Amino acid sequence: MAEGRRPHIVLFSGGSACRSINLALCSLPVRLTRVVPAWDSGGSSKVIRESLGVLAVGDIRQALMTMAHGEGRAGDVVKVCNARMTSGAEQDARTEFALYAEGRHPLLERMEPGLRGAILNYLRTFRAAIGPDFDFRNGSIGNFILTGAHLAHNSDINTAIFVFRKLCEVAGHVWPSTAVNDVALSAVLNDGTRIEGQHRLTALGDADGETGVREIALSAGDGAAVPANEAVIESLESADAIVFGPGSFFTSVLPHFLVDGIVPAIVRNVHARRVFLGNILQCRETRGMDVARMVEVAGGVWQAQGGADVRPFTHVLANRQILPFEKTAGSFAYLGTEALEATGARLGAEVVIGEFEDPWQRGHHDGRVLADALSALLP
Repeated sequence: MAEGRRPHIVLFSGGSACRSINLALCSLPVRLTRVVPAWDSGGSSKVIRESLGVLAVGDIRQALMTMAHGEGRAGDVVKVCNARMTSGAEQDARTEFALYAEGRHPLLERMEPGLRGAILNYLRTFRAAIGPDFDFRNGSIGNFILTGAHLAHNSDINTAIFVFRKLCEVAGHVWPSTAVNDVALSAVLNDGTRIEGQHRLTALGDADGETGVREIALSAGDGAAVPANEAVIESLESADAIVFGPGSFFTSVLPHFLVDGIVPAIVRNVHARRVFLGNILQCRETRGMDVARMVEVAGGVWQAQGGADVRPFTHVLANRQILPFEKTAGSFAYLGTEALEATGARLGAEVVIGEFEDPWQRGHHDGRVLADALSALLP
Protein backbone atom coordinates (compact mmCIF):
# COMPACT_ATOMS: atom_id res chain seq x y z
CA MET A 1 0.00 0.00 0.00
CA ALA A 2 1.32 3.48 -0.83
CA GLU A 3 2.55 5.57 2.08
CA GLY A 4 -0.13 8.20 1.57
CA ARG A 5 -2.87 5.61 1.91
CA ARG A 6 -1.73 4.15 5.18
CA PRO A 7 -4.18 4.79 8.03
CA HIS A 8 -3.21 7.87 10.01
CA ILE A 9 -3.32 7.67 13.82
CA VAL A 10 -3.04 10.81 15.93
CA LEU A 11 -2.09 10.03 19.50
CA PHE A 12 -2.63 12.60 22.26
CA SER A 13 -0.42 11.50 25.09
CA GLY A 14 2.27 12.27 27.58
CA GLY A 15 5.69 10.67 27.68
CA SER A 16 6.62 7.33 29.18
CA ALA A 17 3.06 5.98 29.61
CA CYS A 18 2.51 5.63 25.88
CA ARG A 19 6.02 4.46 25.02
CA SER A 20 5.01 0.82 24.50
CA ILE A 21 2.08 1.58 22.18
CA ASN A 22 4.19 4.11 20.26
CA LEU A 23 6.86 1.46 19.66
CA ALA A 24 4.27 -1.13 18.63
CA LEU A 25 2.47 1.22 16.24
CA CYS A 26 5.78 2.02 14.53
CA SER A 27 5.96 -1.60 13.39
CA LEU A 28 2.49 -1.51 11.79
CA PRO A 29 1.55 -0.14 8.36
CA VAL A 30 0.22 3.15 9.74
CA ARG A 31 1.26 6.78 9.78
CA LEU A 32 1.71 8.00 13.35
CA THR A 33 1.51 11.51 14.78
CA ARG A 34 2.16 12.17 18.47
CA VAL A 35 0.69 15.32 20.04
CA VAL A 36 2.44 16.17 23.30
CA PRO A 37 1.94 18.75 26.07
CA ALA A 38 3.53 22.19 25.83
CA TRP A 39 3.16 23.09 29.52
CA ASP A 40 5.97 21.10 31.14
CA SER A 41 7.07 23.17 34.16
CA GLY A 42 9.54 20.90 35.93
CA GLY A 43 13.14 19.73 35.74
CA SER A 44 15.70 21.09 33.31
CA SER A 45 12.92 21.97 30.85
CA LYS A 46 11.70 24.54 33.37
CA VAL A 47 15.13 26.14 33.67
CA ILE A 48 15.57 26.36 29.90
CA ARG A 49 12.03 27.58 29.38
CA GLU A 50 12.29 30.33 32.00
CA SER A 51 15.83 31.37 31.06
CA LEU A 52 15.25 31.66 27.31
CA GLY A 53 11.51 32.29 27.02
CA VAL A 54 11.05 29.27 24.75
CA LEU A 55 8.59 26.41 24.66
CA ALA A 56 9.55 23.42 26.83
CA VAL A 57 10.98 20.77 24.54
CA GLY A 58 11.45 17.81 26.92
CA ASP A 59 8.26 15.95 25.99
CA ILE A 60 8.84 16.67 22.29
CA ARG A 61 12.38 15.30 22.36
CA GLN A 62 11.35 12.24 24.36
CA ALA A 63 8.56 11.43 21.89
CA LEU A 64 10.93 11.88 18.94
CA MET A 65 13.43 9.52 20.54
CA THR A 66 10.67 6.95 21.08
CA MET A 67 9.77 7.31 17.39
CA ALA A 68 13.41 6.80 16.46
CA HIS A 69 13.58 3.65 18.59
CA GLY A 70 10.36 2.28 17.11
CA GLU A 71 11.56 2.95 13.58
CA GLY A 72 14.89 1.24 14.22
CA ARG A 73 16.97 4.42 14.03
CA ALA A 74 20.12 3.86 16.10
CA GLY A 75 22.75 5.87 14.24
CA ASP A 76 25.22 8.31 15.72
CA VAL A 77 22.84 11.30 15.50
CA VAL A 78 20.18 9.47 17.50
CA LYS A 79 22.80 8.36 20.02
CA VAL A 80 23.86 11.98 20.49
CA CYS A 81 20.29 13.25 20.78
CA ASN A 82 19.48 10.57 23.35
CA ALA A 83 22.55 11.27 25.52
CA ARG A 84 22.50 12.89 28.96
CA MET A 85 25.18 14.80 30.78
CA THR A 86 26.76 13.34 33.87
CA SER A 87 24.88 13.92 37.12
CA GLY A 88 28.17 14.16 39.05
CA ALA A 89 30.26 17.29 39.53
CA GLU A 90 29.03 20.45 37.80
CA GLN A 91 32.42 21.06 36.20
CA ASP A 92 32.43 17.53 34.78
CA ALA A 93 29.06 18.17 33.14
CA ARG A 94 30.35 21.45 31.70
CA THR A 95 33.42 19.66 30.34
CA GLU A 96 31.25 16.94 28.82
CA PHE A 97 29.02 19.49 27.12
CA ALA A 98 32.11 21.17 25.67
CA LEU A 99 33.12 17.87 24.04
CA TYR A 100 29.85 17.97 22.11
CA ALA A 101 29.69 21.72 21.41
CA GLU A 102 33.27 21.82 20.18
CA GLY A 103 32.90 18.70 18.03
CA ARG A 104 35.44 16.65 19.97
CA HIS A 105 33.09 13.88 21.05
CA PRO A 106 33.86 10.60 19.20
CA LEU A 107 30.28 10.30 17.93
CA LEU A 108 30.52 13.73 16.33
CA GLU A 109 34.04 13.25 15.00
CA ARG A 110 32.97 10.33 12.82
CA MET A 111 29.80 12.00 11.46
CA GLU A 112 29.35 13.26 7.95
CA PRO A 113 30.43 16.95 7.96
CA GLY A 114 26.98 18.33 7.10
CA LEU A 115 25.29 16.55 9.99
CA ARG A 116 28.06 17.44 12.40
CA GLY A 117 27.96 21.08 11.32
CA ALA A 118 24.22 21.36 11.88
CA ILE A 119 24.42 19.82 15.35
CA LEU A 120 27.37 22.02 16.36
CA ASN A 121 25.53 25.11 15.13
CA TYR A 122 22.51 24.34 17.29
CA LEU A 123 24.59 23.45 20.35
CA ARG A 124 26.61 26.64 20.05
CA THR A 125 23.43 28.68 19.59
CA PHE A 126 22.09 27.12 22.79
CA ARG A 127 25.35 27.73 24.70
CA ALA A 128 25.47 31.38 23.67
CA ALA A 129 21.86 31.96 24.69
CA ILE A 130 21.86 30.09 28.01
CA GLY A 131 24.83 31.98 29.46
CA PRO A 132 27.80 30.96 31.63
CA ASP A 133 25.95 29.96 34.81
CA PHE A 134 23.72 27.21 33.41
CA ASP A 135 23.98 23.88 35.25
CA PHE A 136 24.39 21.17 32.61
CA ARG A 137 24.20 18.24 35.05
CA ASN A 138 21.83 15.48 33.91
CA GLY A 139 20.76 17.66 31.00
CA SER A 140 19.67 16.12 27.73
CA ILE A 141 21.85 16.82 24.70
CA GLY A 142 18.73 16.32 22.58
CA ASN A 143 16.96 19.08 24.53
CA PHE A 144 19.93 21.39 23.99
CA ILE A 145 20.01 20.67 20.25
CA LEU A 146 16.25 21.10 19.84
CA THR A 147 16.25 24.32 21.86
CA GLY A 148 19.17 25.60 19.79
CA ALA A 149 17.25 24.79 16.61
CA HIS A 150 14.22 26.57 18.03
CA LEU A 151 16.29 29.71 18.62
CA ALA A 152 18.16 29.44 15.31
CA HIS A 153 14.91 29.24 13.33
CA ASN A 154 13.27 32.39 14.69
CA SER A 155 11.61 30.58 17.61
CA ASP A 156 9.50 28.52 15.20
CA ILE A 157 9.10 25.21 17.04
CA ASN A 158 7.59 23.43 14.05
CA THR A 159 10.61 24.24 11.89
CA ALA A 160 12.92 23.16 14.71
CA ILE A 161 11.09 19.82 14.98
CA PHE A 162 11.22 19.34 11.21
CA VAL A 163 14.99 19.86 11.23
CA PHE A 164 15.46 17.59 14.25
CA ARG A 165 13.43 14.83 12.57
CA LYS A 166 15.54 15.11 9.42
CA LEU A 167 18.77 14.93 11.43
CA CYS A 168 17.54 11.73 13.13
CA GLU A 169 15.81 10.36 9.98
CA VAL A 170 12.54 9.96 11.90
CA ALA A 171 9.47 9.42 9.72
CA GLY A 172 6.75 9.83 12.36
CA HIS A 173 5.52 13.24 13.41
CA VAL A 174 5.61 14.85 16.85
CA TRP A 175 3.96 18.20 17.56
CA PRO A 176 3.16 20.18 20.70
CA SER A 177 -0.57 20.90 20.84
CA THR A 178 0.21 24.62 20.95
CA ALA A 179 3.24 26.55 19.75
CA VAL A 180 2.80 29.26 22.40
CA ASN A 181 5.80 29.46 24.71
CA ASP A 182 4.32 30.60 28.00
CA VAL A 183 1.37 28.25 28.59
CA ALA A 184 0.75 27.28 32.21
CA LEU A 185 -1.40 24.48 33.62
CA SER A 186 -3.30 24.93 36.87
CA ALA A 187 -5.88 22.94 38.82
CA VAL A 188 -8.46 23.45 41.53
CA LEU A 189 -9.01 20.59 43.97
CA ASN A 190 -12.39 19.58 45.32
CA ASP A 191 -11.74 21.54 48.54
CA GLY A 192 -10.93 24.73 46.60
CA THR A 193 -7.15 24.46 46.88
CA ARG A 194 -5.42 25.86 43.78
CA ILE A 195 -2.39 24.09 42.34
CA GLU A 196 -0.17 26.07 39.95
CA GLY A 197 2.08 24.27 37.49
CA GLN A 198 2.16 20.88 35.80
CA HIS A 199 5.05 19.69 37.96
CA ARG A 200 3.12 20.35 41.18
CA LEU A 201 0.02 18.57 39.92
CA THR A 202 1.94 15.43 38.95
CA ALA A 203 3.52 15.40 42.43
CA LEU A 204 0.35 15.80 44.53
CA GLY A 205 0.80 14.63 48.09
CA ASP A 206 -1.38 11.86 49.50
CA ALA A 207 -3.84 14.24 51.18
CA ASP A 208 -4.36 16.40 48.07
CA GLY A 209 -4.53 13.28 45.92
CA GLU A 210 -7.33 11.91 48.08
CA THR A 211 -9.14 15.26 47.87
CA GLY A 212 -9.14 15.00 44.09
CA VAL A 213 -9.07 17.41 41.17
CA ARG A 214 -12.23 19.40 40.45
CA GLU A 215 -11.07 21.22 37.32
CA ILE A 216 -8.01 22.22 35.34
CA ALA A 217 -7.18 25.27 33.24
CA LEU A 218 -4.63 26.35 30.66
CA SER A 219 -3.54 29.97 30.40
CA ALA A 220 -1.13 31.92 28.24
CA GLY A 221 1.05 34.60 29.76
CA ASP A 222 -1.01 37.40 28.23
CA GLY A 223 -4.28 35.94 29.50
CA ALA A 224 -5.50 35.10 26.01
CA ALA A 225 -6.85 31.74 24.91
CA VAL A 226 -4.20 29.12 24.11
CA PRO A 227 -4.29 28.60 20.32
CA ALA A 228 -3.78 25.22 18.71
CA ASN A 229 -0.64 24.46 16.72
CA GLU A 230 -1.59 24.60 13.03
CA ALA A 231 0.40 21.41 12.42
CA VAL A 232 -1.86 19.61 14.89
CA ILE A 233 -5.01 20.94 13.22
CA GLU A 234 -3.74 19.65 9.85
CA SER A 235 -2.97 16.26 11.40
CA LEU A 236 -6.46 16.01 12.87
CA GLU A 237 -8.03 16.75 9.50
CA SER A 238 -6.34 13.73 7.91
CA ALA A 239 -6.65 11.32 10.86
CA ASP A 240 -8.38 7.97 10.65
CA ALA A 241 -8.16 7.48 14.42
CA ILE A 242 -7.69 10.11 17.14
CA VAL A 243 -6.52 8.51 20.37
CA PHE A 244 -6.42 9.97 23.88
CA GLY A 245 -4.02 8.32 26.30
CA PRO A 246 -2.53 6.49 27.90
CA GLY A 247 -0.85 9.03 30.16
CA SER A 248 -1.33 11.19 33.23
CA PHE A 249 -4.98 12.14 32.91
CA PHE A 250 -5.07 15.69 34.28
CA THR A 251 -1.65 16.82 33.03
CA SER A 252 -0.90 14.92 29.80
CA VAL A 253 -4.26 13.93 28.26
CA LEU A 254 -7.21 16.10 29.32
CA PRO A 255 -5.51 19.53 28.92
CA HIS A 256 -5.30 19.06 25.15
CA PHE A 257 -9.09 19.52 25.06
CA LEU A 258 -8.58 23.02 26.51
CA VAL A 259 -6.37 24.19 23.66
CA ASP A 260 -8.47 26.50 21.51
CA GLY A 261 -9.35 24.82 18.21
CA ILE A 262 -8.54 21.20 19.11
CA VAL A 263 -12.08 19.99 19.85
CA PRO A 264 -13.68 21.78 16.85
CA ALA A 265 -11.04 20.27 14.56
CA ILE A 266 -11.82 16.79 15.87
CA VAL A 267 -15.55 17.41 15.42
CA ARG A 268 -15.01 18.40 11.79
CA ASN A 269 -13.39 15.04 11.02
CA VAL A 270 -16.58 13.01 10.85
CA HIS A 271 -15.05 9.70 9.76
CA ALA A 272 -12.25 9.30 12.32
CA ARG A 273 -12.54 6.95 15.28
CA ARG A 274 -12.19 8.81 18.59
CA VAL A 275 -10.68 6.42 21.13
CA PHE A 276 -10.05 6.85 24.85
CA LEU A 277 -7.33 4.50 26.14
CA GLY A 278 -7.75 3.99 29.85
CA ASN A 279 -4.72 3.81 32.12
CA ILE A 280 -4.14 0.64 34.10
CA LEU A 281 -3.31 2.18 37.47
CA GLN A 282 -4.45 5.19 39.42
CA CYS A 283 -1.77 7.83 40.02
CA ARG A 284 -1.24 10.84 42.27
CA GLU A 285 -3.68 12.82 40.12
CA THR A 286 -6.43 10.19 39.98
CA ARG A 287 -6.62 8.50 43.39
CA GLY A 288 -10.12 7.12 43.94
CA MET A 289 -11.17 7.47 40.28
CA ASP A 290 -12.11 4.71 37.86
CA VAL A 291 -12.07 4.66 34.07
CA ALA A 292 -15.76 5.56 33.87
CA ARG A 293 -15.21 8.71 35.91
CA MET A 294 -12.30 9.74 33.67
CA VAL A 295 -14.47 9.32 30.58
CA GLU A 296 -17.23 11.39 32.21
CA VAL A 297 -14.82 14.18 33.14
CA ALA A 298 -13.34 14.22 29.64
CA GLY A 299 -16.83 14.29 28.16
CA GLY A 300 -17.74 17.32 30.25
CA VAL A 301 -14.66 19.25 29.10
CA TRP A 302 -15.32 18.16 25.51
CA GLN A 303 -18.84 19.61 25.62
CA ALA A 304 -17.65 22.86 27.16
CA GLN A 305 -15.10 23.28 24.36
CA GLY A 306 -17.61 23.08 21.52
CA GLY A 307 -18.30 19.39 21.13
CA ALA A 308 -21.78 19.32 22.64
CA ASP A 309 -23.47 17.96 19.52
CA VAL A 310 -20.98 15.13 18.95
CA ARG A 311 -20.14 12.25 21.27
CA PRO A 312 -16.60 12.68 22.60
CA PHE A 313 -15.47 9.09 22.01
CA THR A 314 -16.59 6.40 19.61
CA HIS A 315 -14.67 3.77 21.60
CA VAL A 316 -13.19 3.29 25.08
CA LEU A 317 -10.48 0.67 25.65
CA ALA A 318 -9.83 -0.42 29.23
CA ASN A 319 -7.92 -3.16 31.01
CA ARG A 320 -10.03 -5.99 32.44
CA GLN A 321 -10.40 -6.14 36.23
CA ILE A 322 -11.83 -9.41 37.51
CA LEU A 323 -11.11 -9.35 41.26
CA PRO A 324 -13.87 -8.51 43.74
CA PHE A 325 -11.52 -6.27 45.77
CA GLU A 326 -9.19 -3.35 45.13
CA LYS A 327 -5.88 -4.64 43.80
CA THR A 328 -2.73 -2.55 44.01
CA ALA A 329 0.67 -2.46 42.32
CA GLY A 330 3.13 -0.55 44.44
CA SER A 331 1.50 2.58 45.83
CA PHE A 332 -1.46 2.71 43.47
CA ALA A 333 -4.64 0.75 42.88
CA TYR A 334 -5.74 -0.65 39.55
CA LEU A 335 -8.40 1.45 37.84
CA GLY A 336 -11.82 -0.10 38.13
CA THR A 337 -14.13 -0.70 35.19
CA GLU A 338 -17.36 -1.73 36.93
CA ALA A 339 -19.37 1.32 35.78
CA LEU A 340 -17.76 1.63 32.38
CA GLU A 341 -20.33 -0.23 30.30
CA ALA A 342 -23.16 1.99 31.59
CA THR A 343 -21.11 5.15 31.10
CA GLY A 344 -20.15 4.12 27.59
CA ALA A 345 -23.77 3.46 26.69
CA ARG A 346 -24.82 6.86 28.05
CA LEU A 347 -22.12 8.67 26.04
CA GLY A 348 -22.60 6.60 22.91
CA ALA A 349 -19.18 4.94 23.04
CA GLU A 350 -18.44 1.30 22.35
CA VAL A 351 -16.56 -0.18 25.31
CA VAL A 352 -13.79 -2.71 24.70
CA ILE A 353 -12.50 -4.34 27.88
CA GLY A 354 -9.48 -6.57 27.28
CA GLU A 355 -6.34 -7.94 28.82
CA PHE A 356 -4.06 -5.02 28.02
CA GLU A 357 -1.54 -5.34 30.86
CA ASP A 358 2.03 -6.29 30.05
CA PRO A 359 2.59 -9.72 31.65
CA TRP A 360 6.20 -8.77 32.43
CA GLN A 361 5.59 -5.29 33.86
CA ARG A 362 2.76 -4.88 36.33
CA GLY A 363 0.73 -1.76 35.80
CA HIS A 364 2.06 -1.15 32.28
CA HIS A 365 0.29 -1.65 28.96
CA ASP A 366 1.26 -4.39 26.55
CA GLY A 367 1.94 -2.15 23.57
CA ARG A 368 1.50 -4.87 20.96
CA VAL A 369 -1.87 -6.02 22.28
CA LEU A 370 -3.10 -2.43 22.58
CA ALA A 371 -1.86 -1.52 19.09
CA ASP A 372 -3.59 -4.55 17.59
CA ALA A 373 -6.84 -3.67 19.37
CA LEU A 374 -6.58 -0.12 18.09
CA SER A 375 -5.83 -1.27 14.55
CA ALA A 376 -8.96 -3.41 14.61
CA LEU A 377 -11.04 -0.24 15.13
CA LEU A 378 -9.66 1.63 12.12
CA PRO A 379 -12.28 2.50 9.50
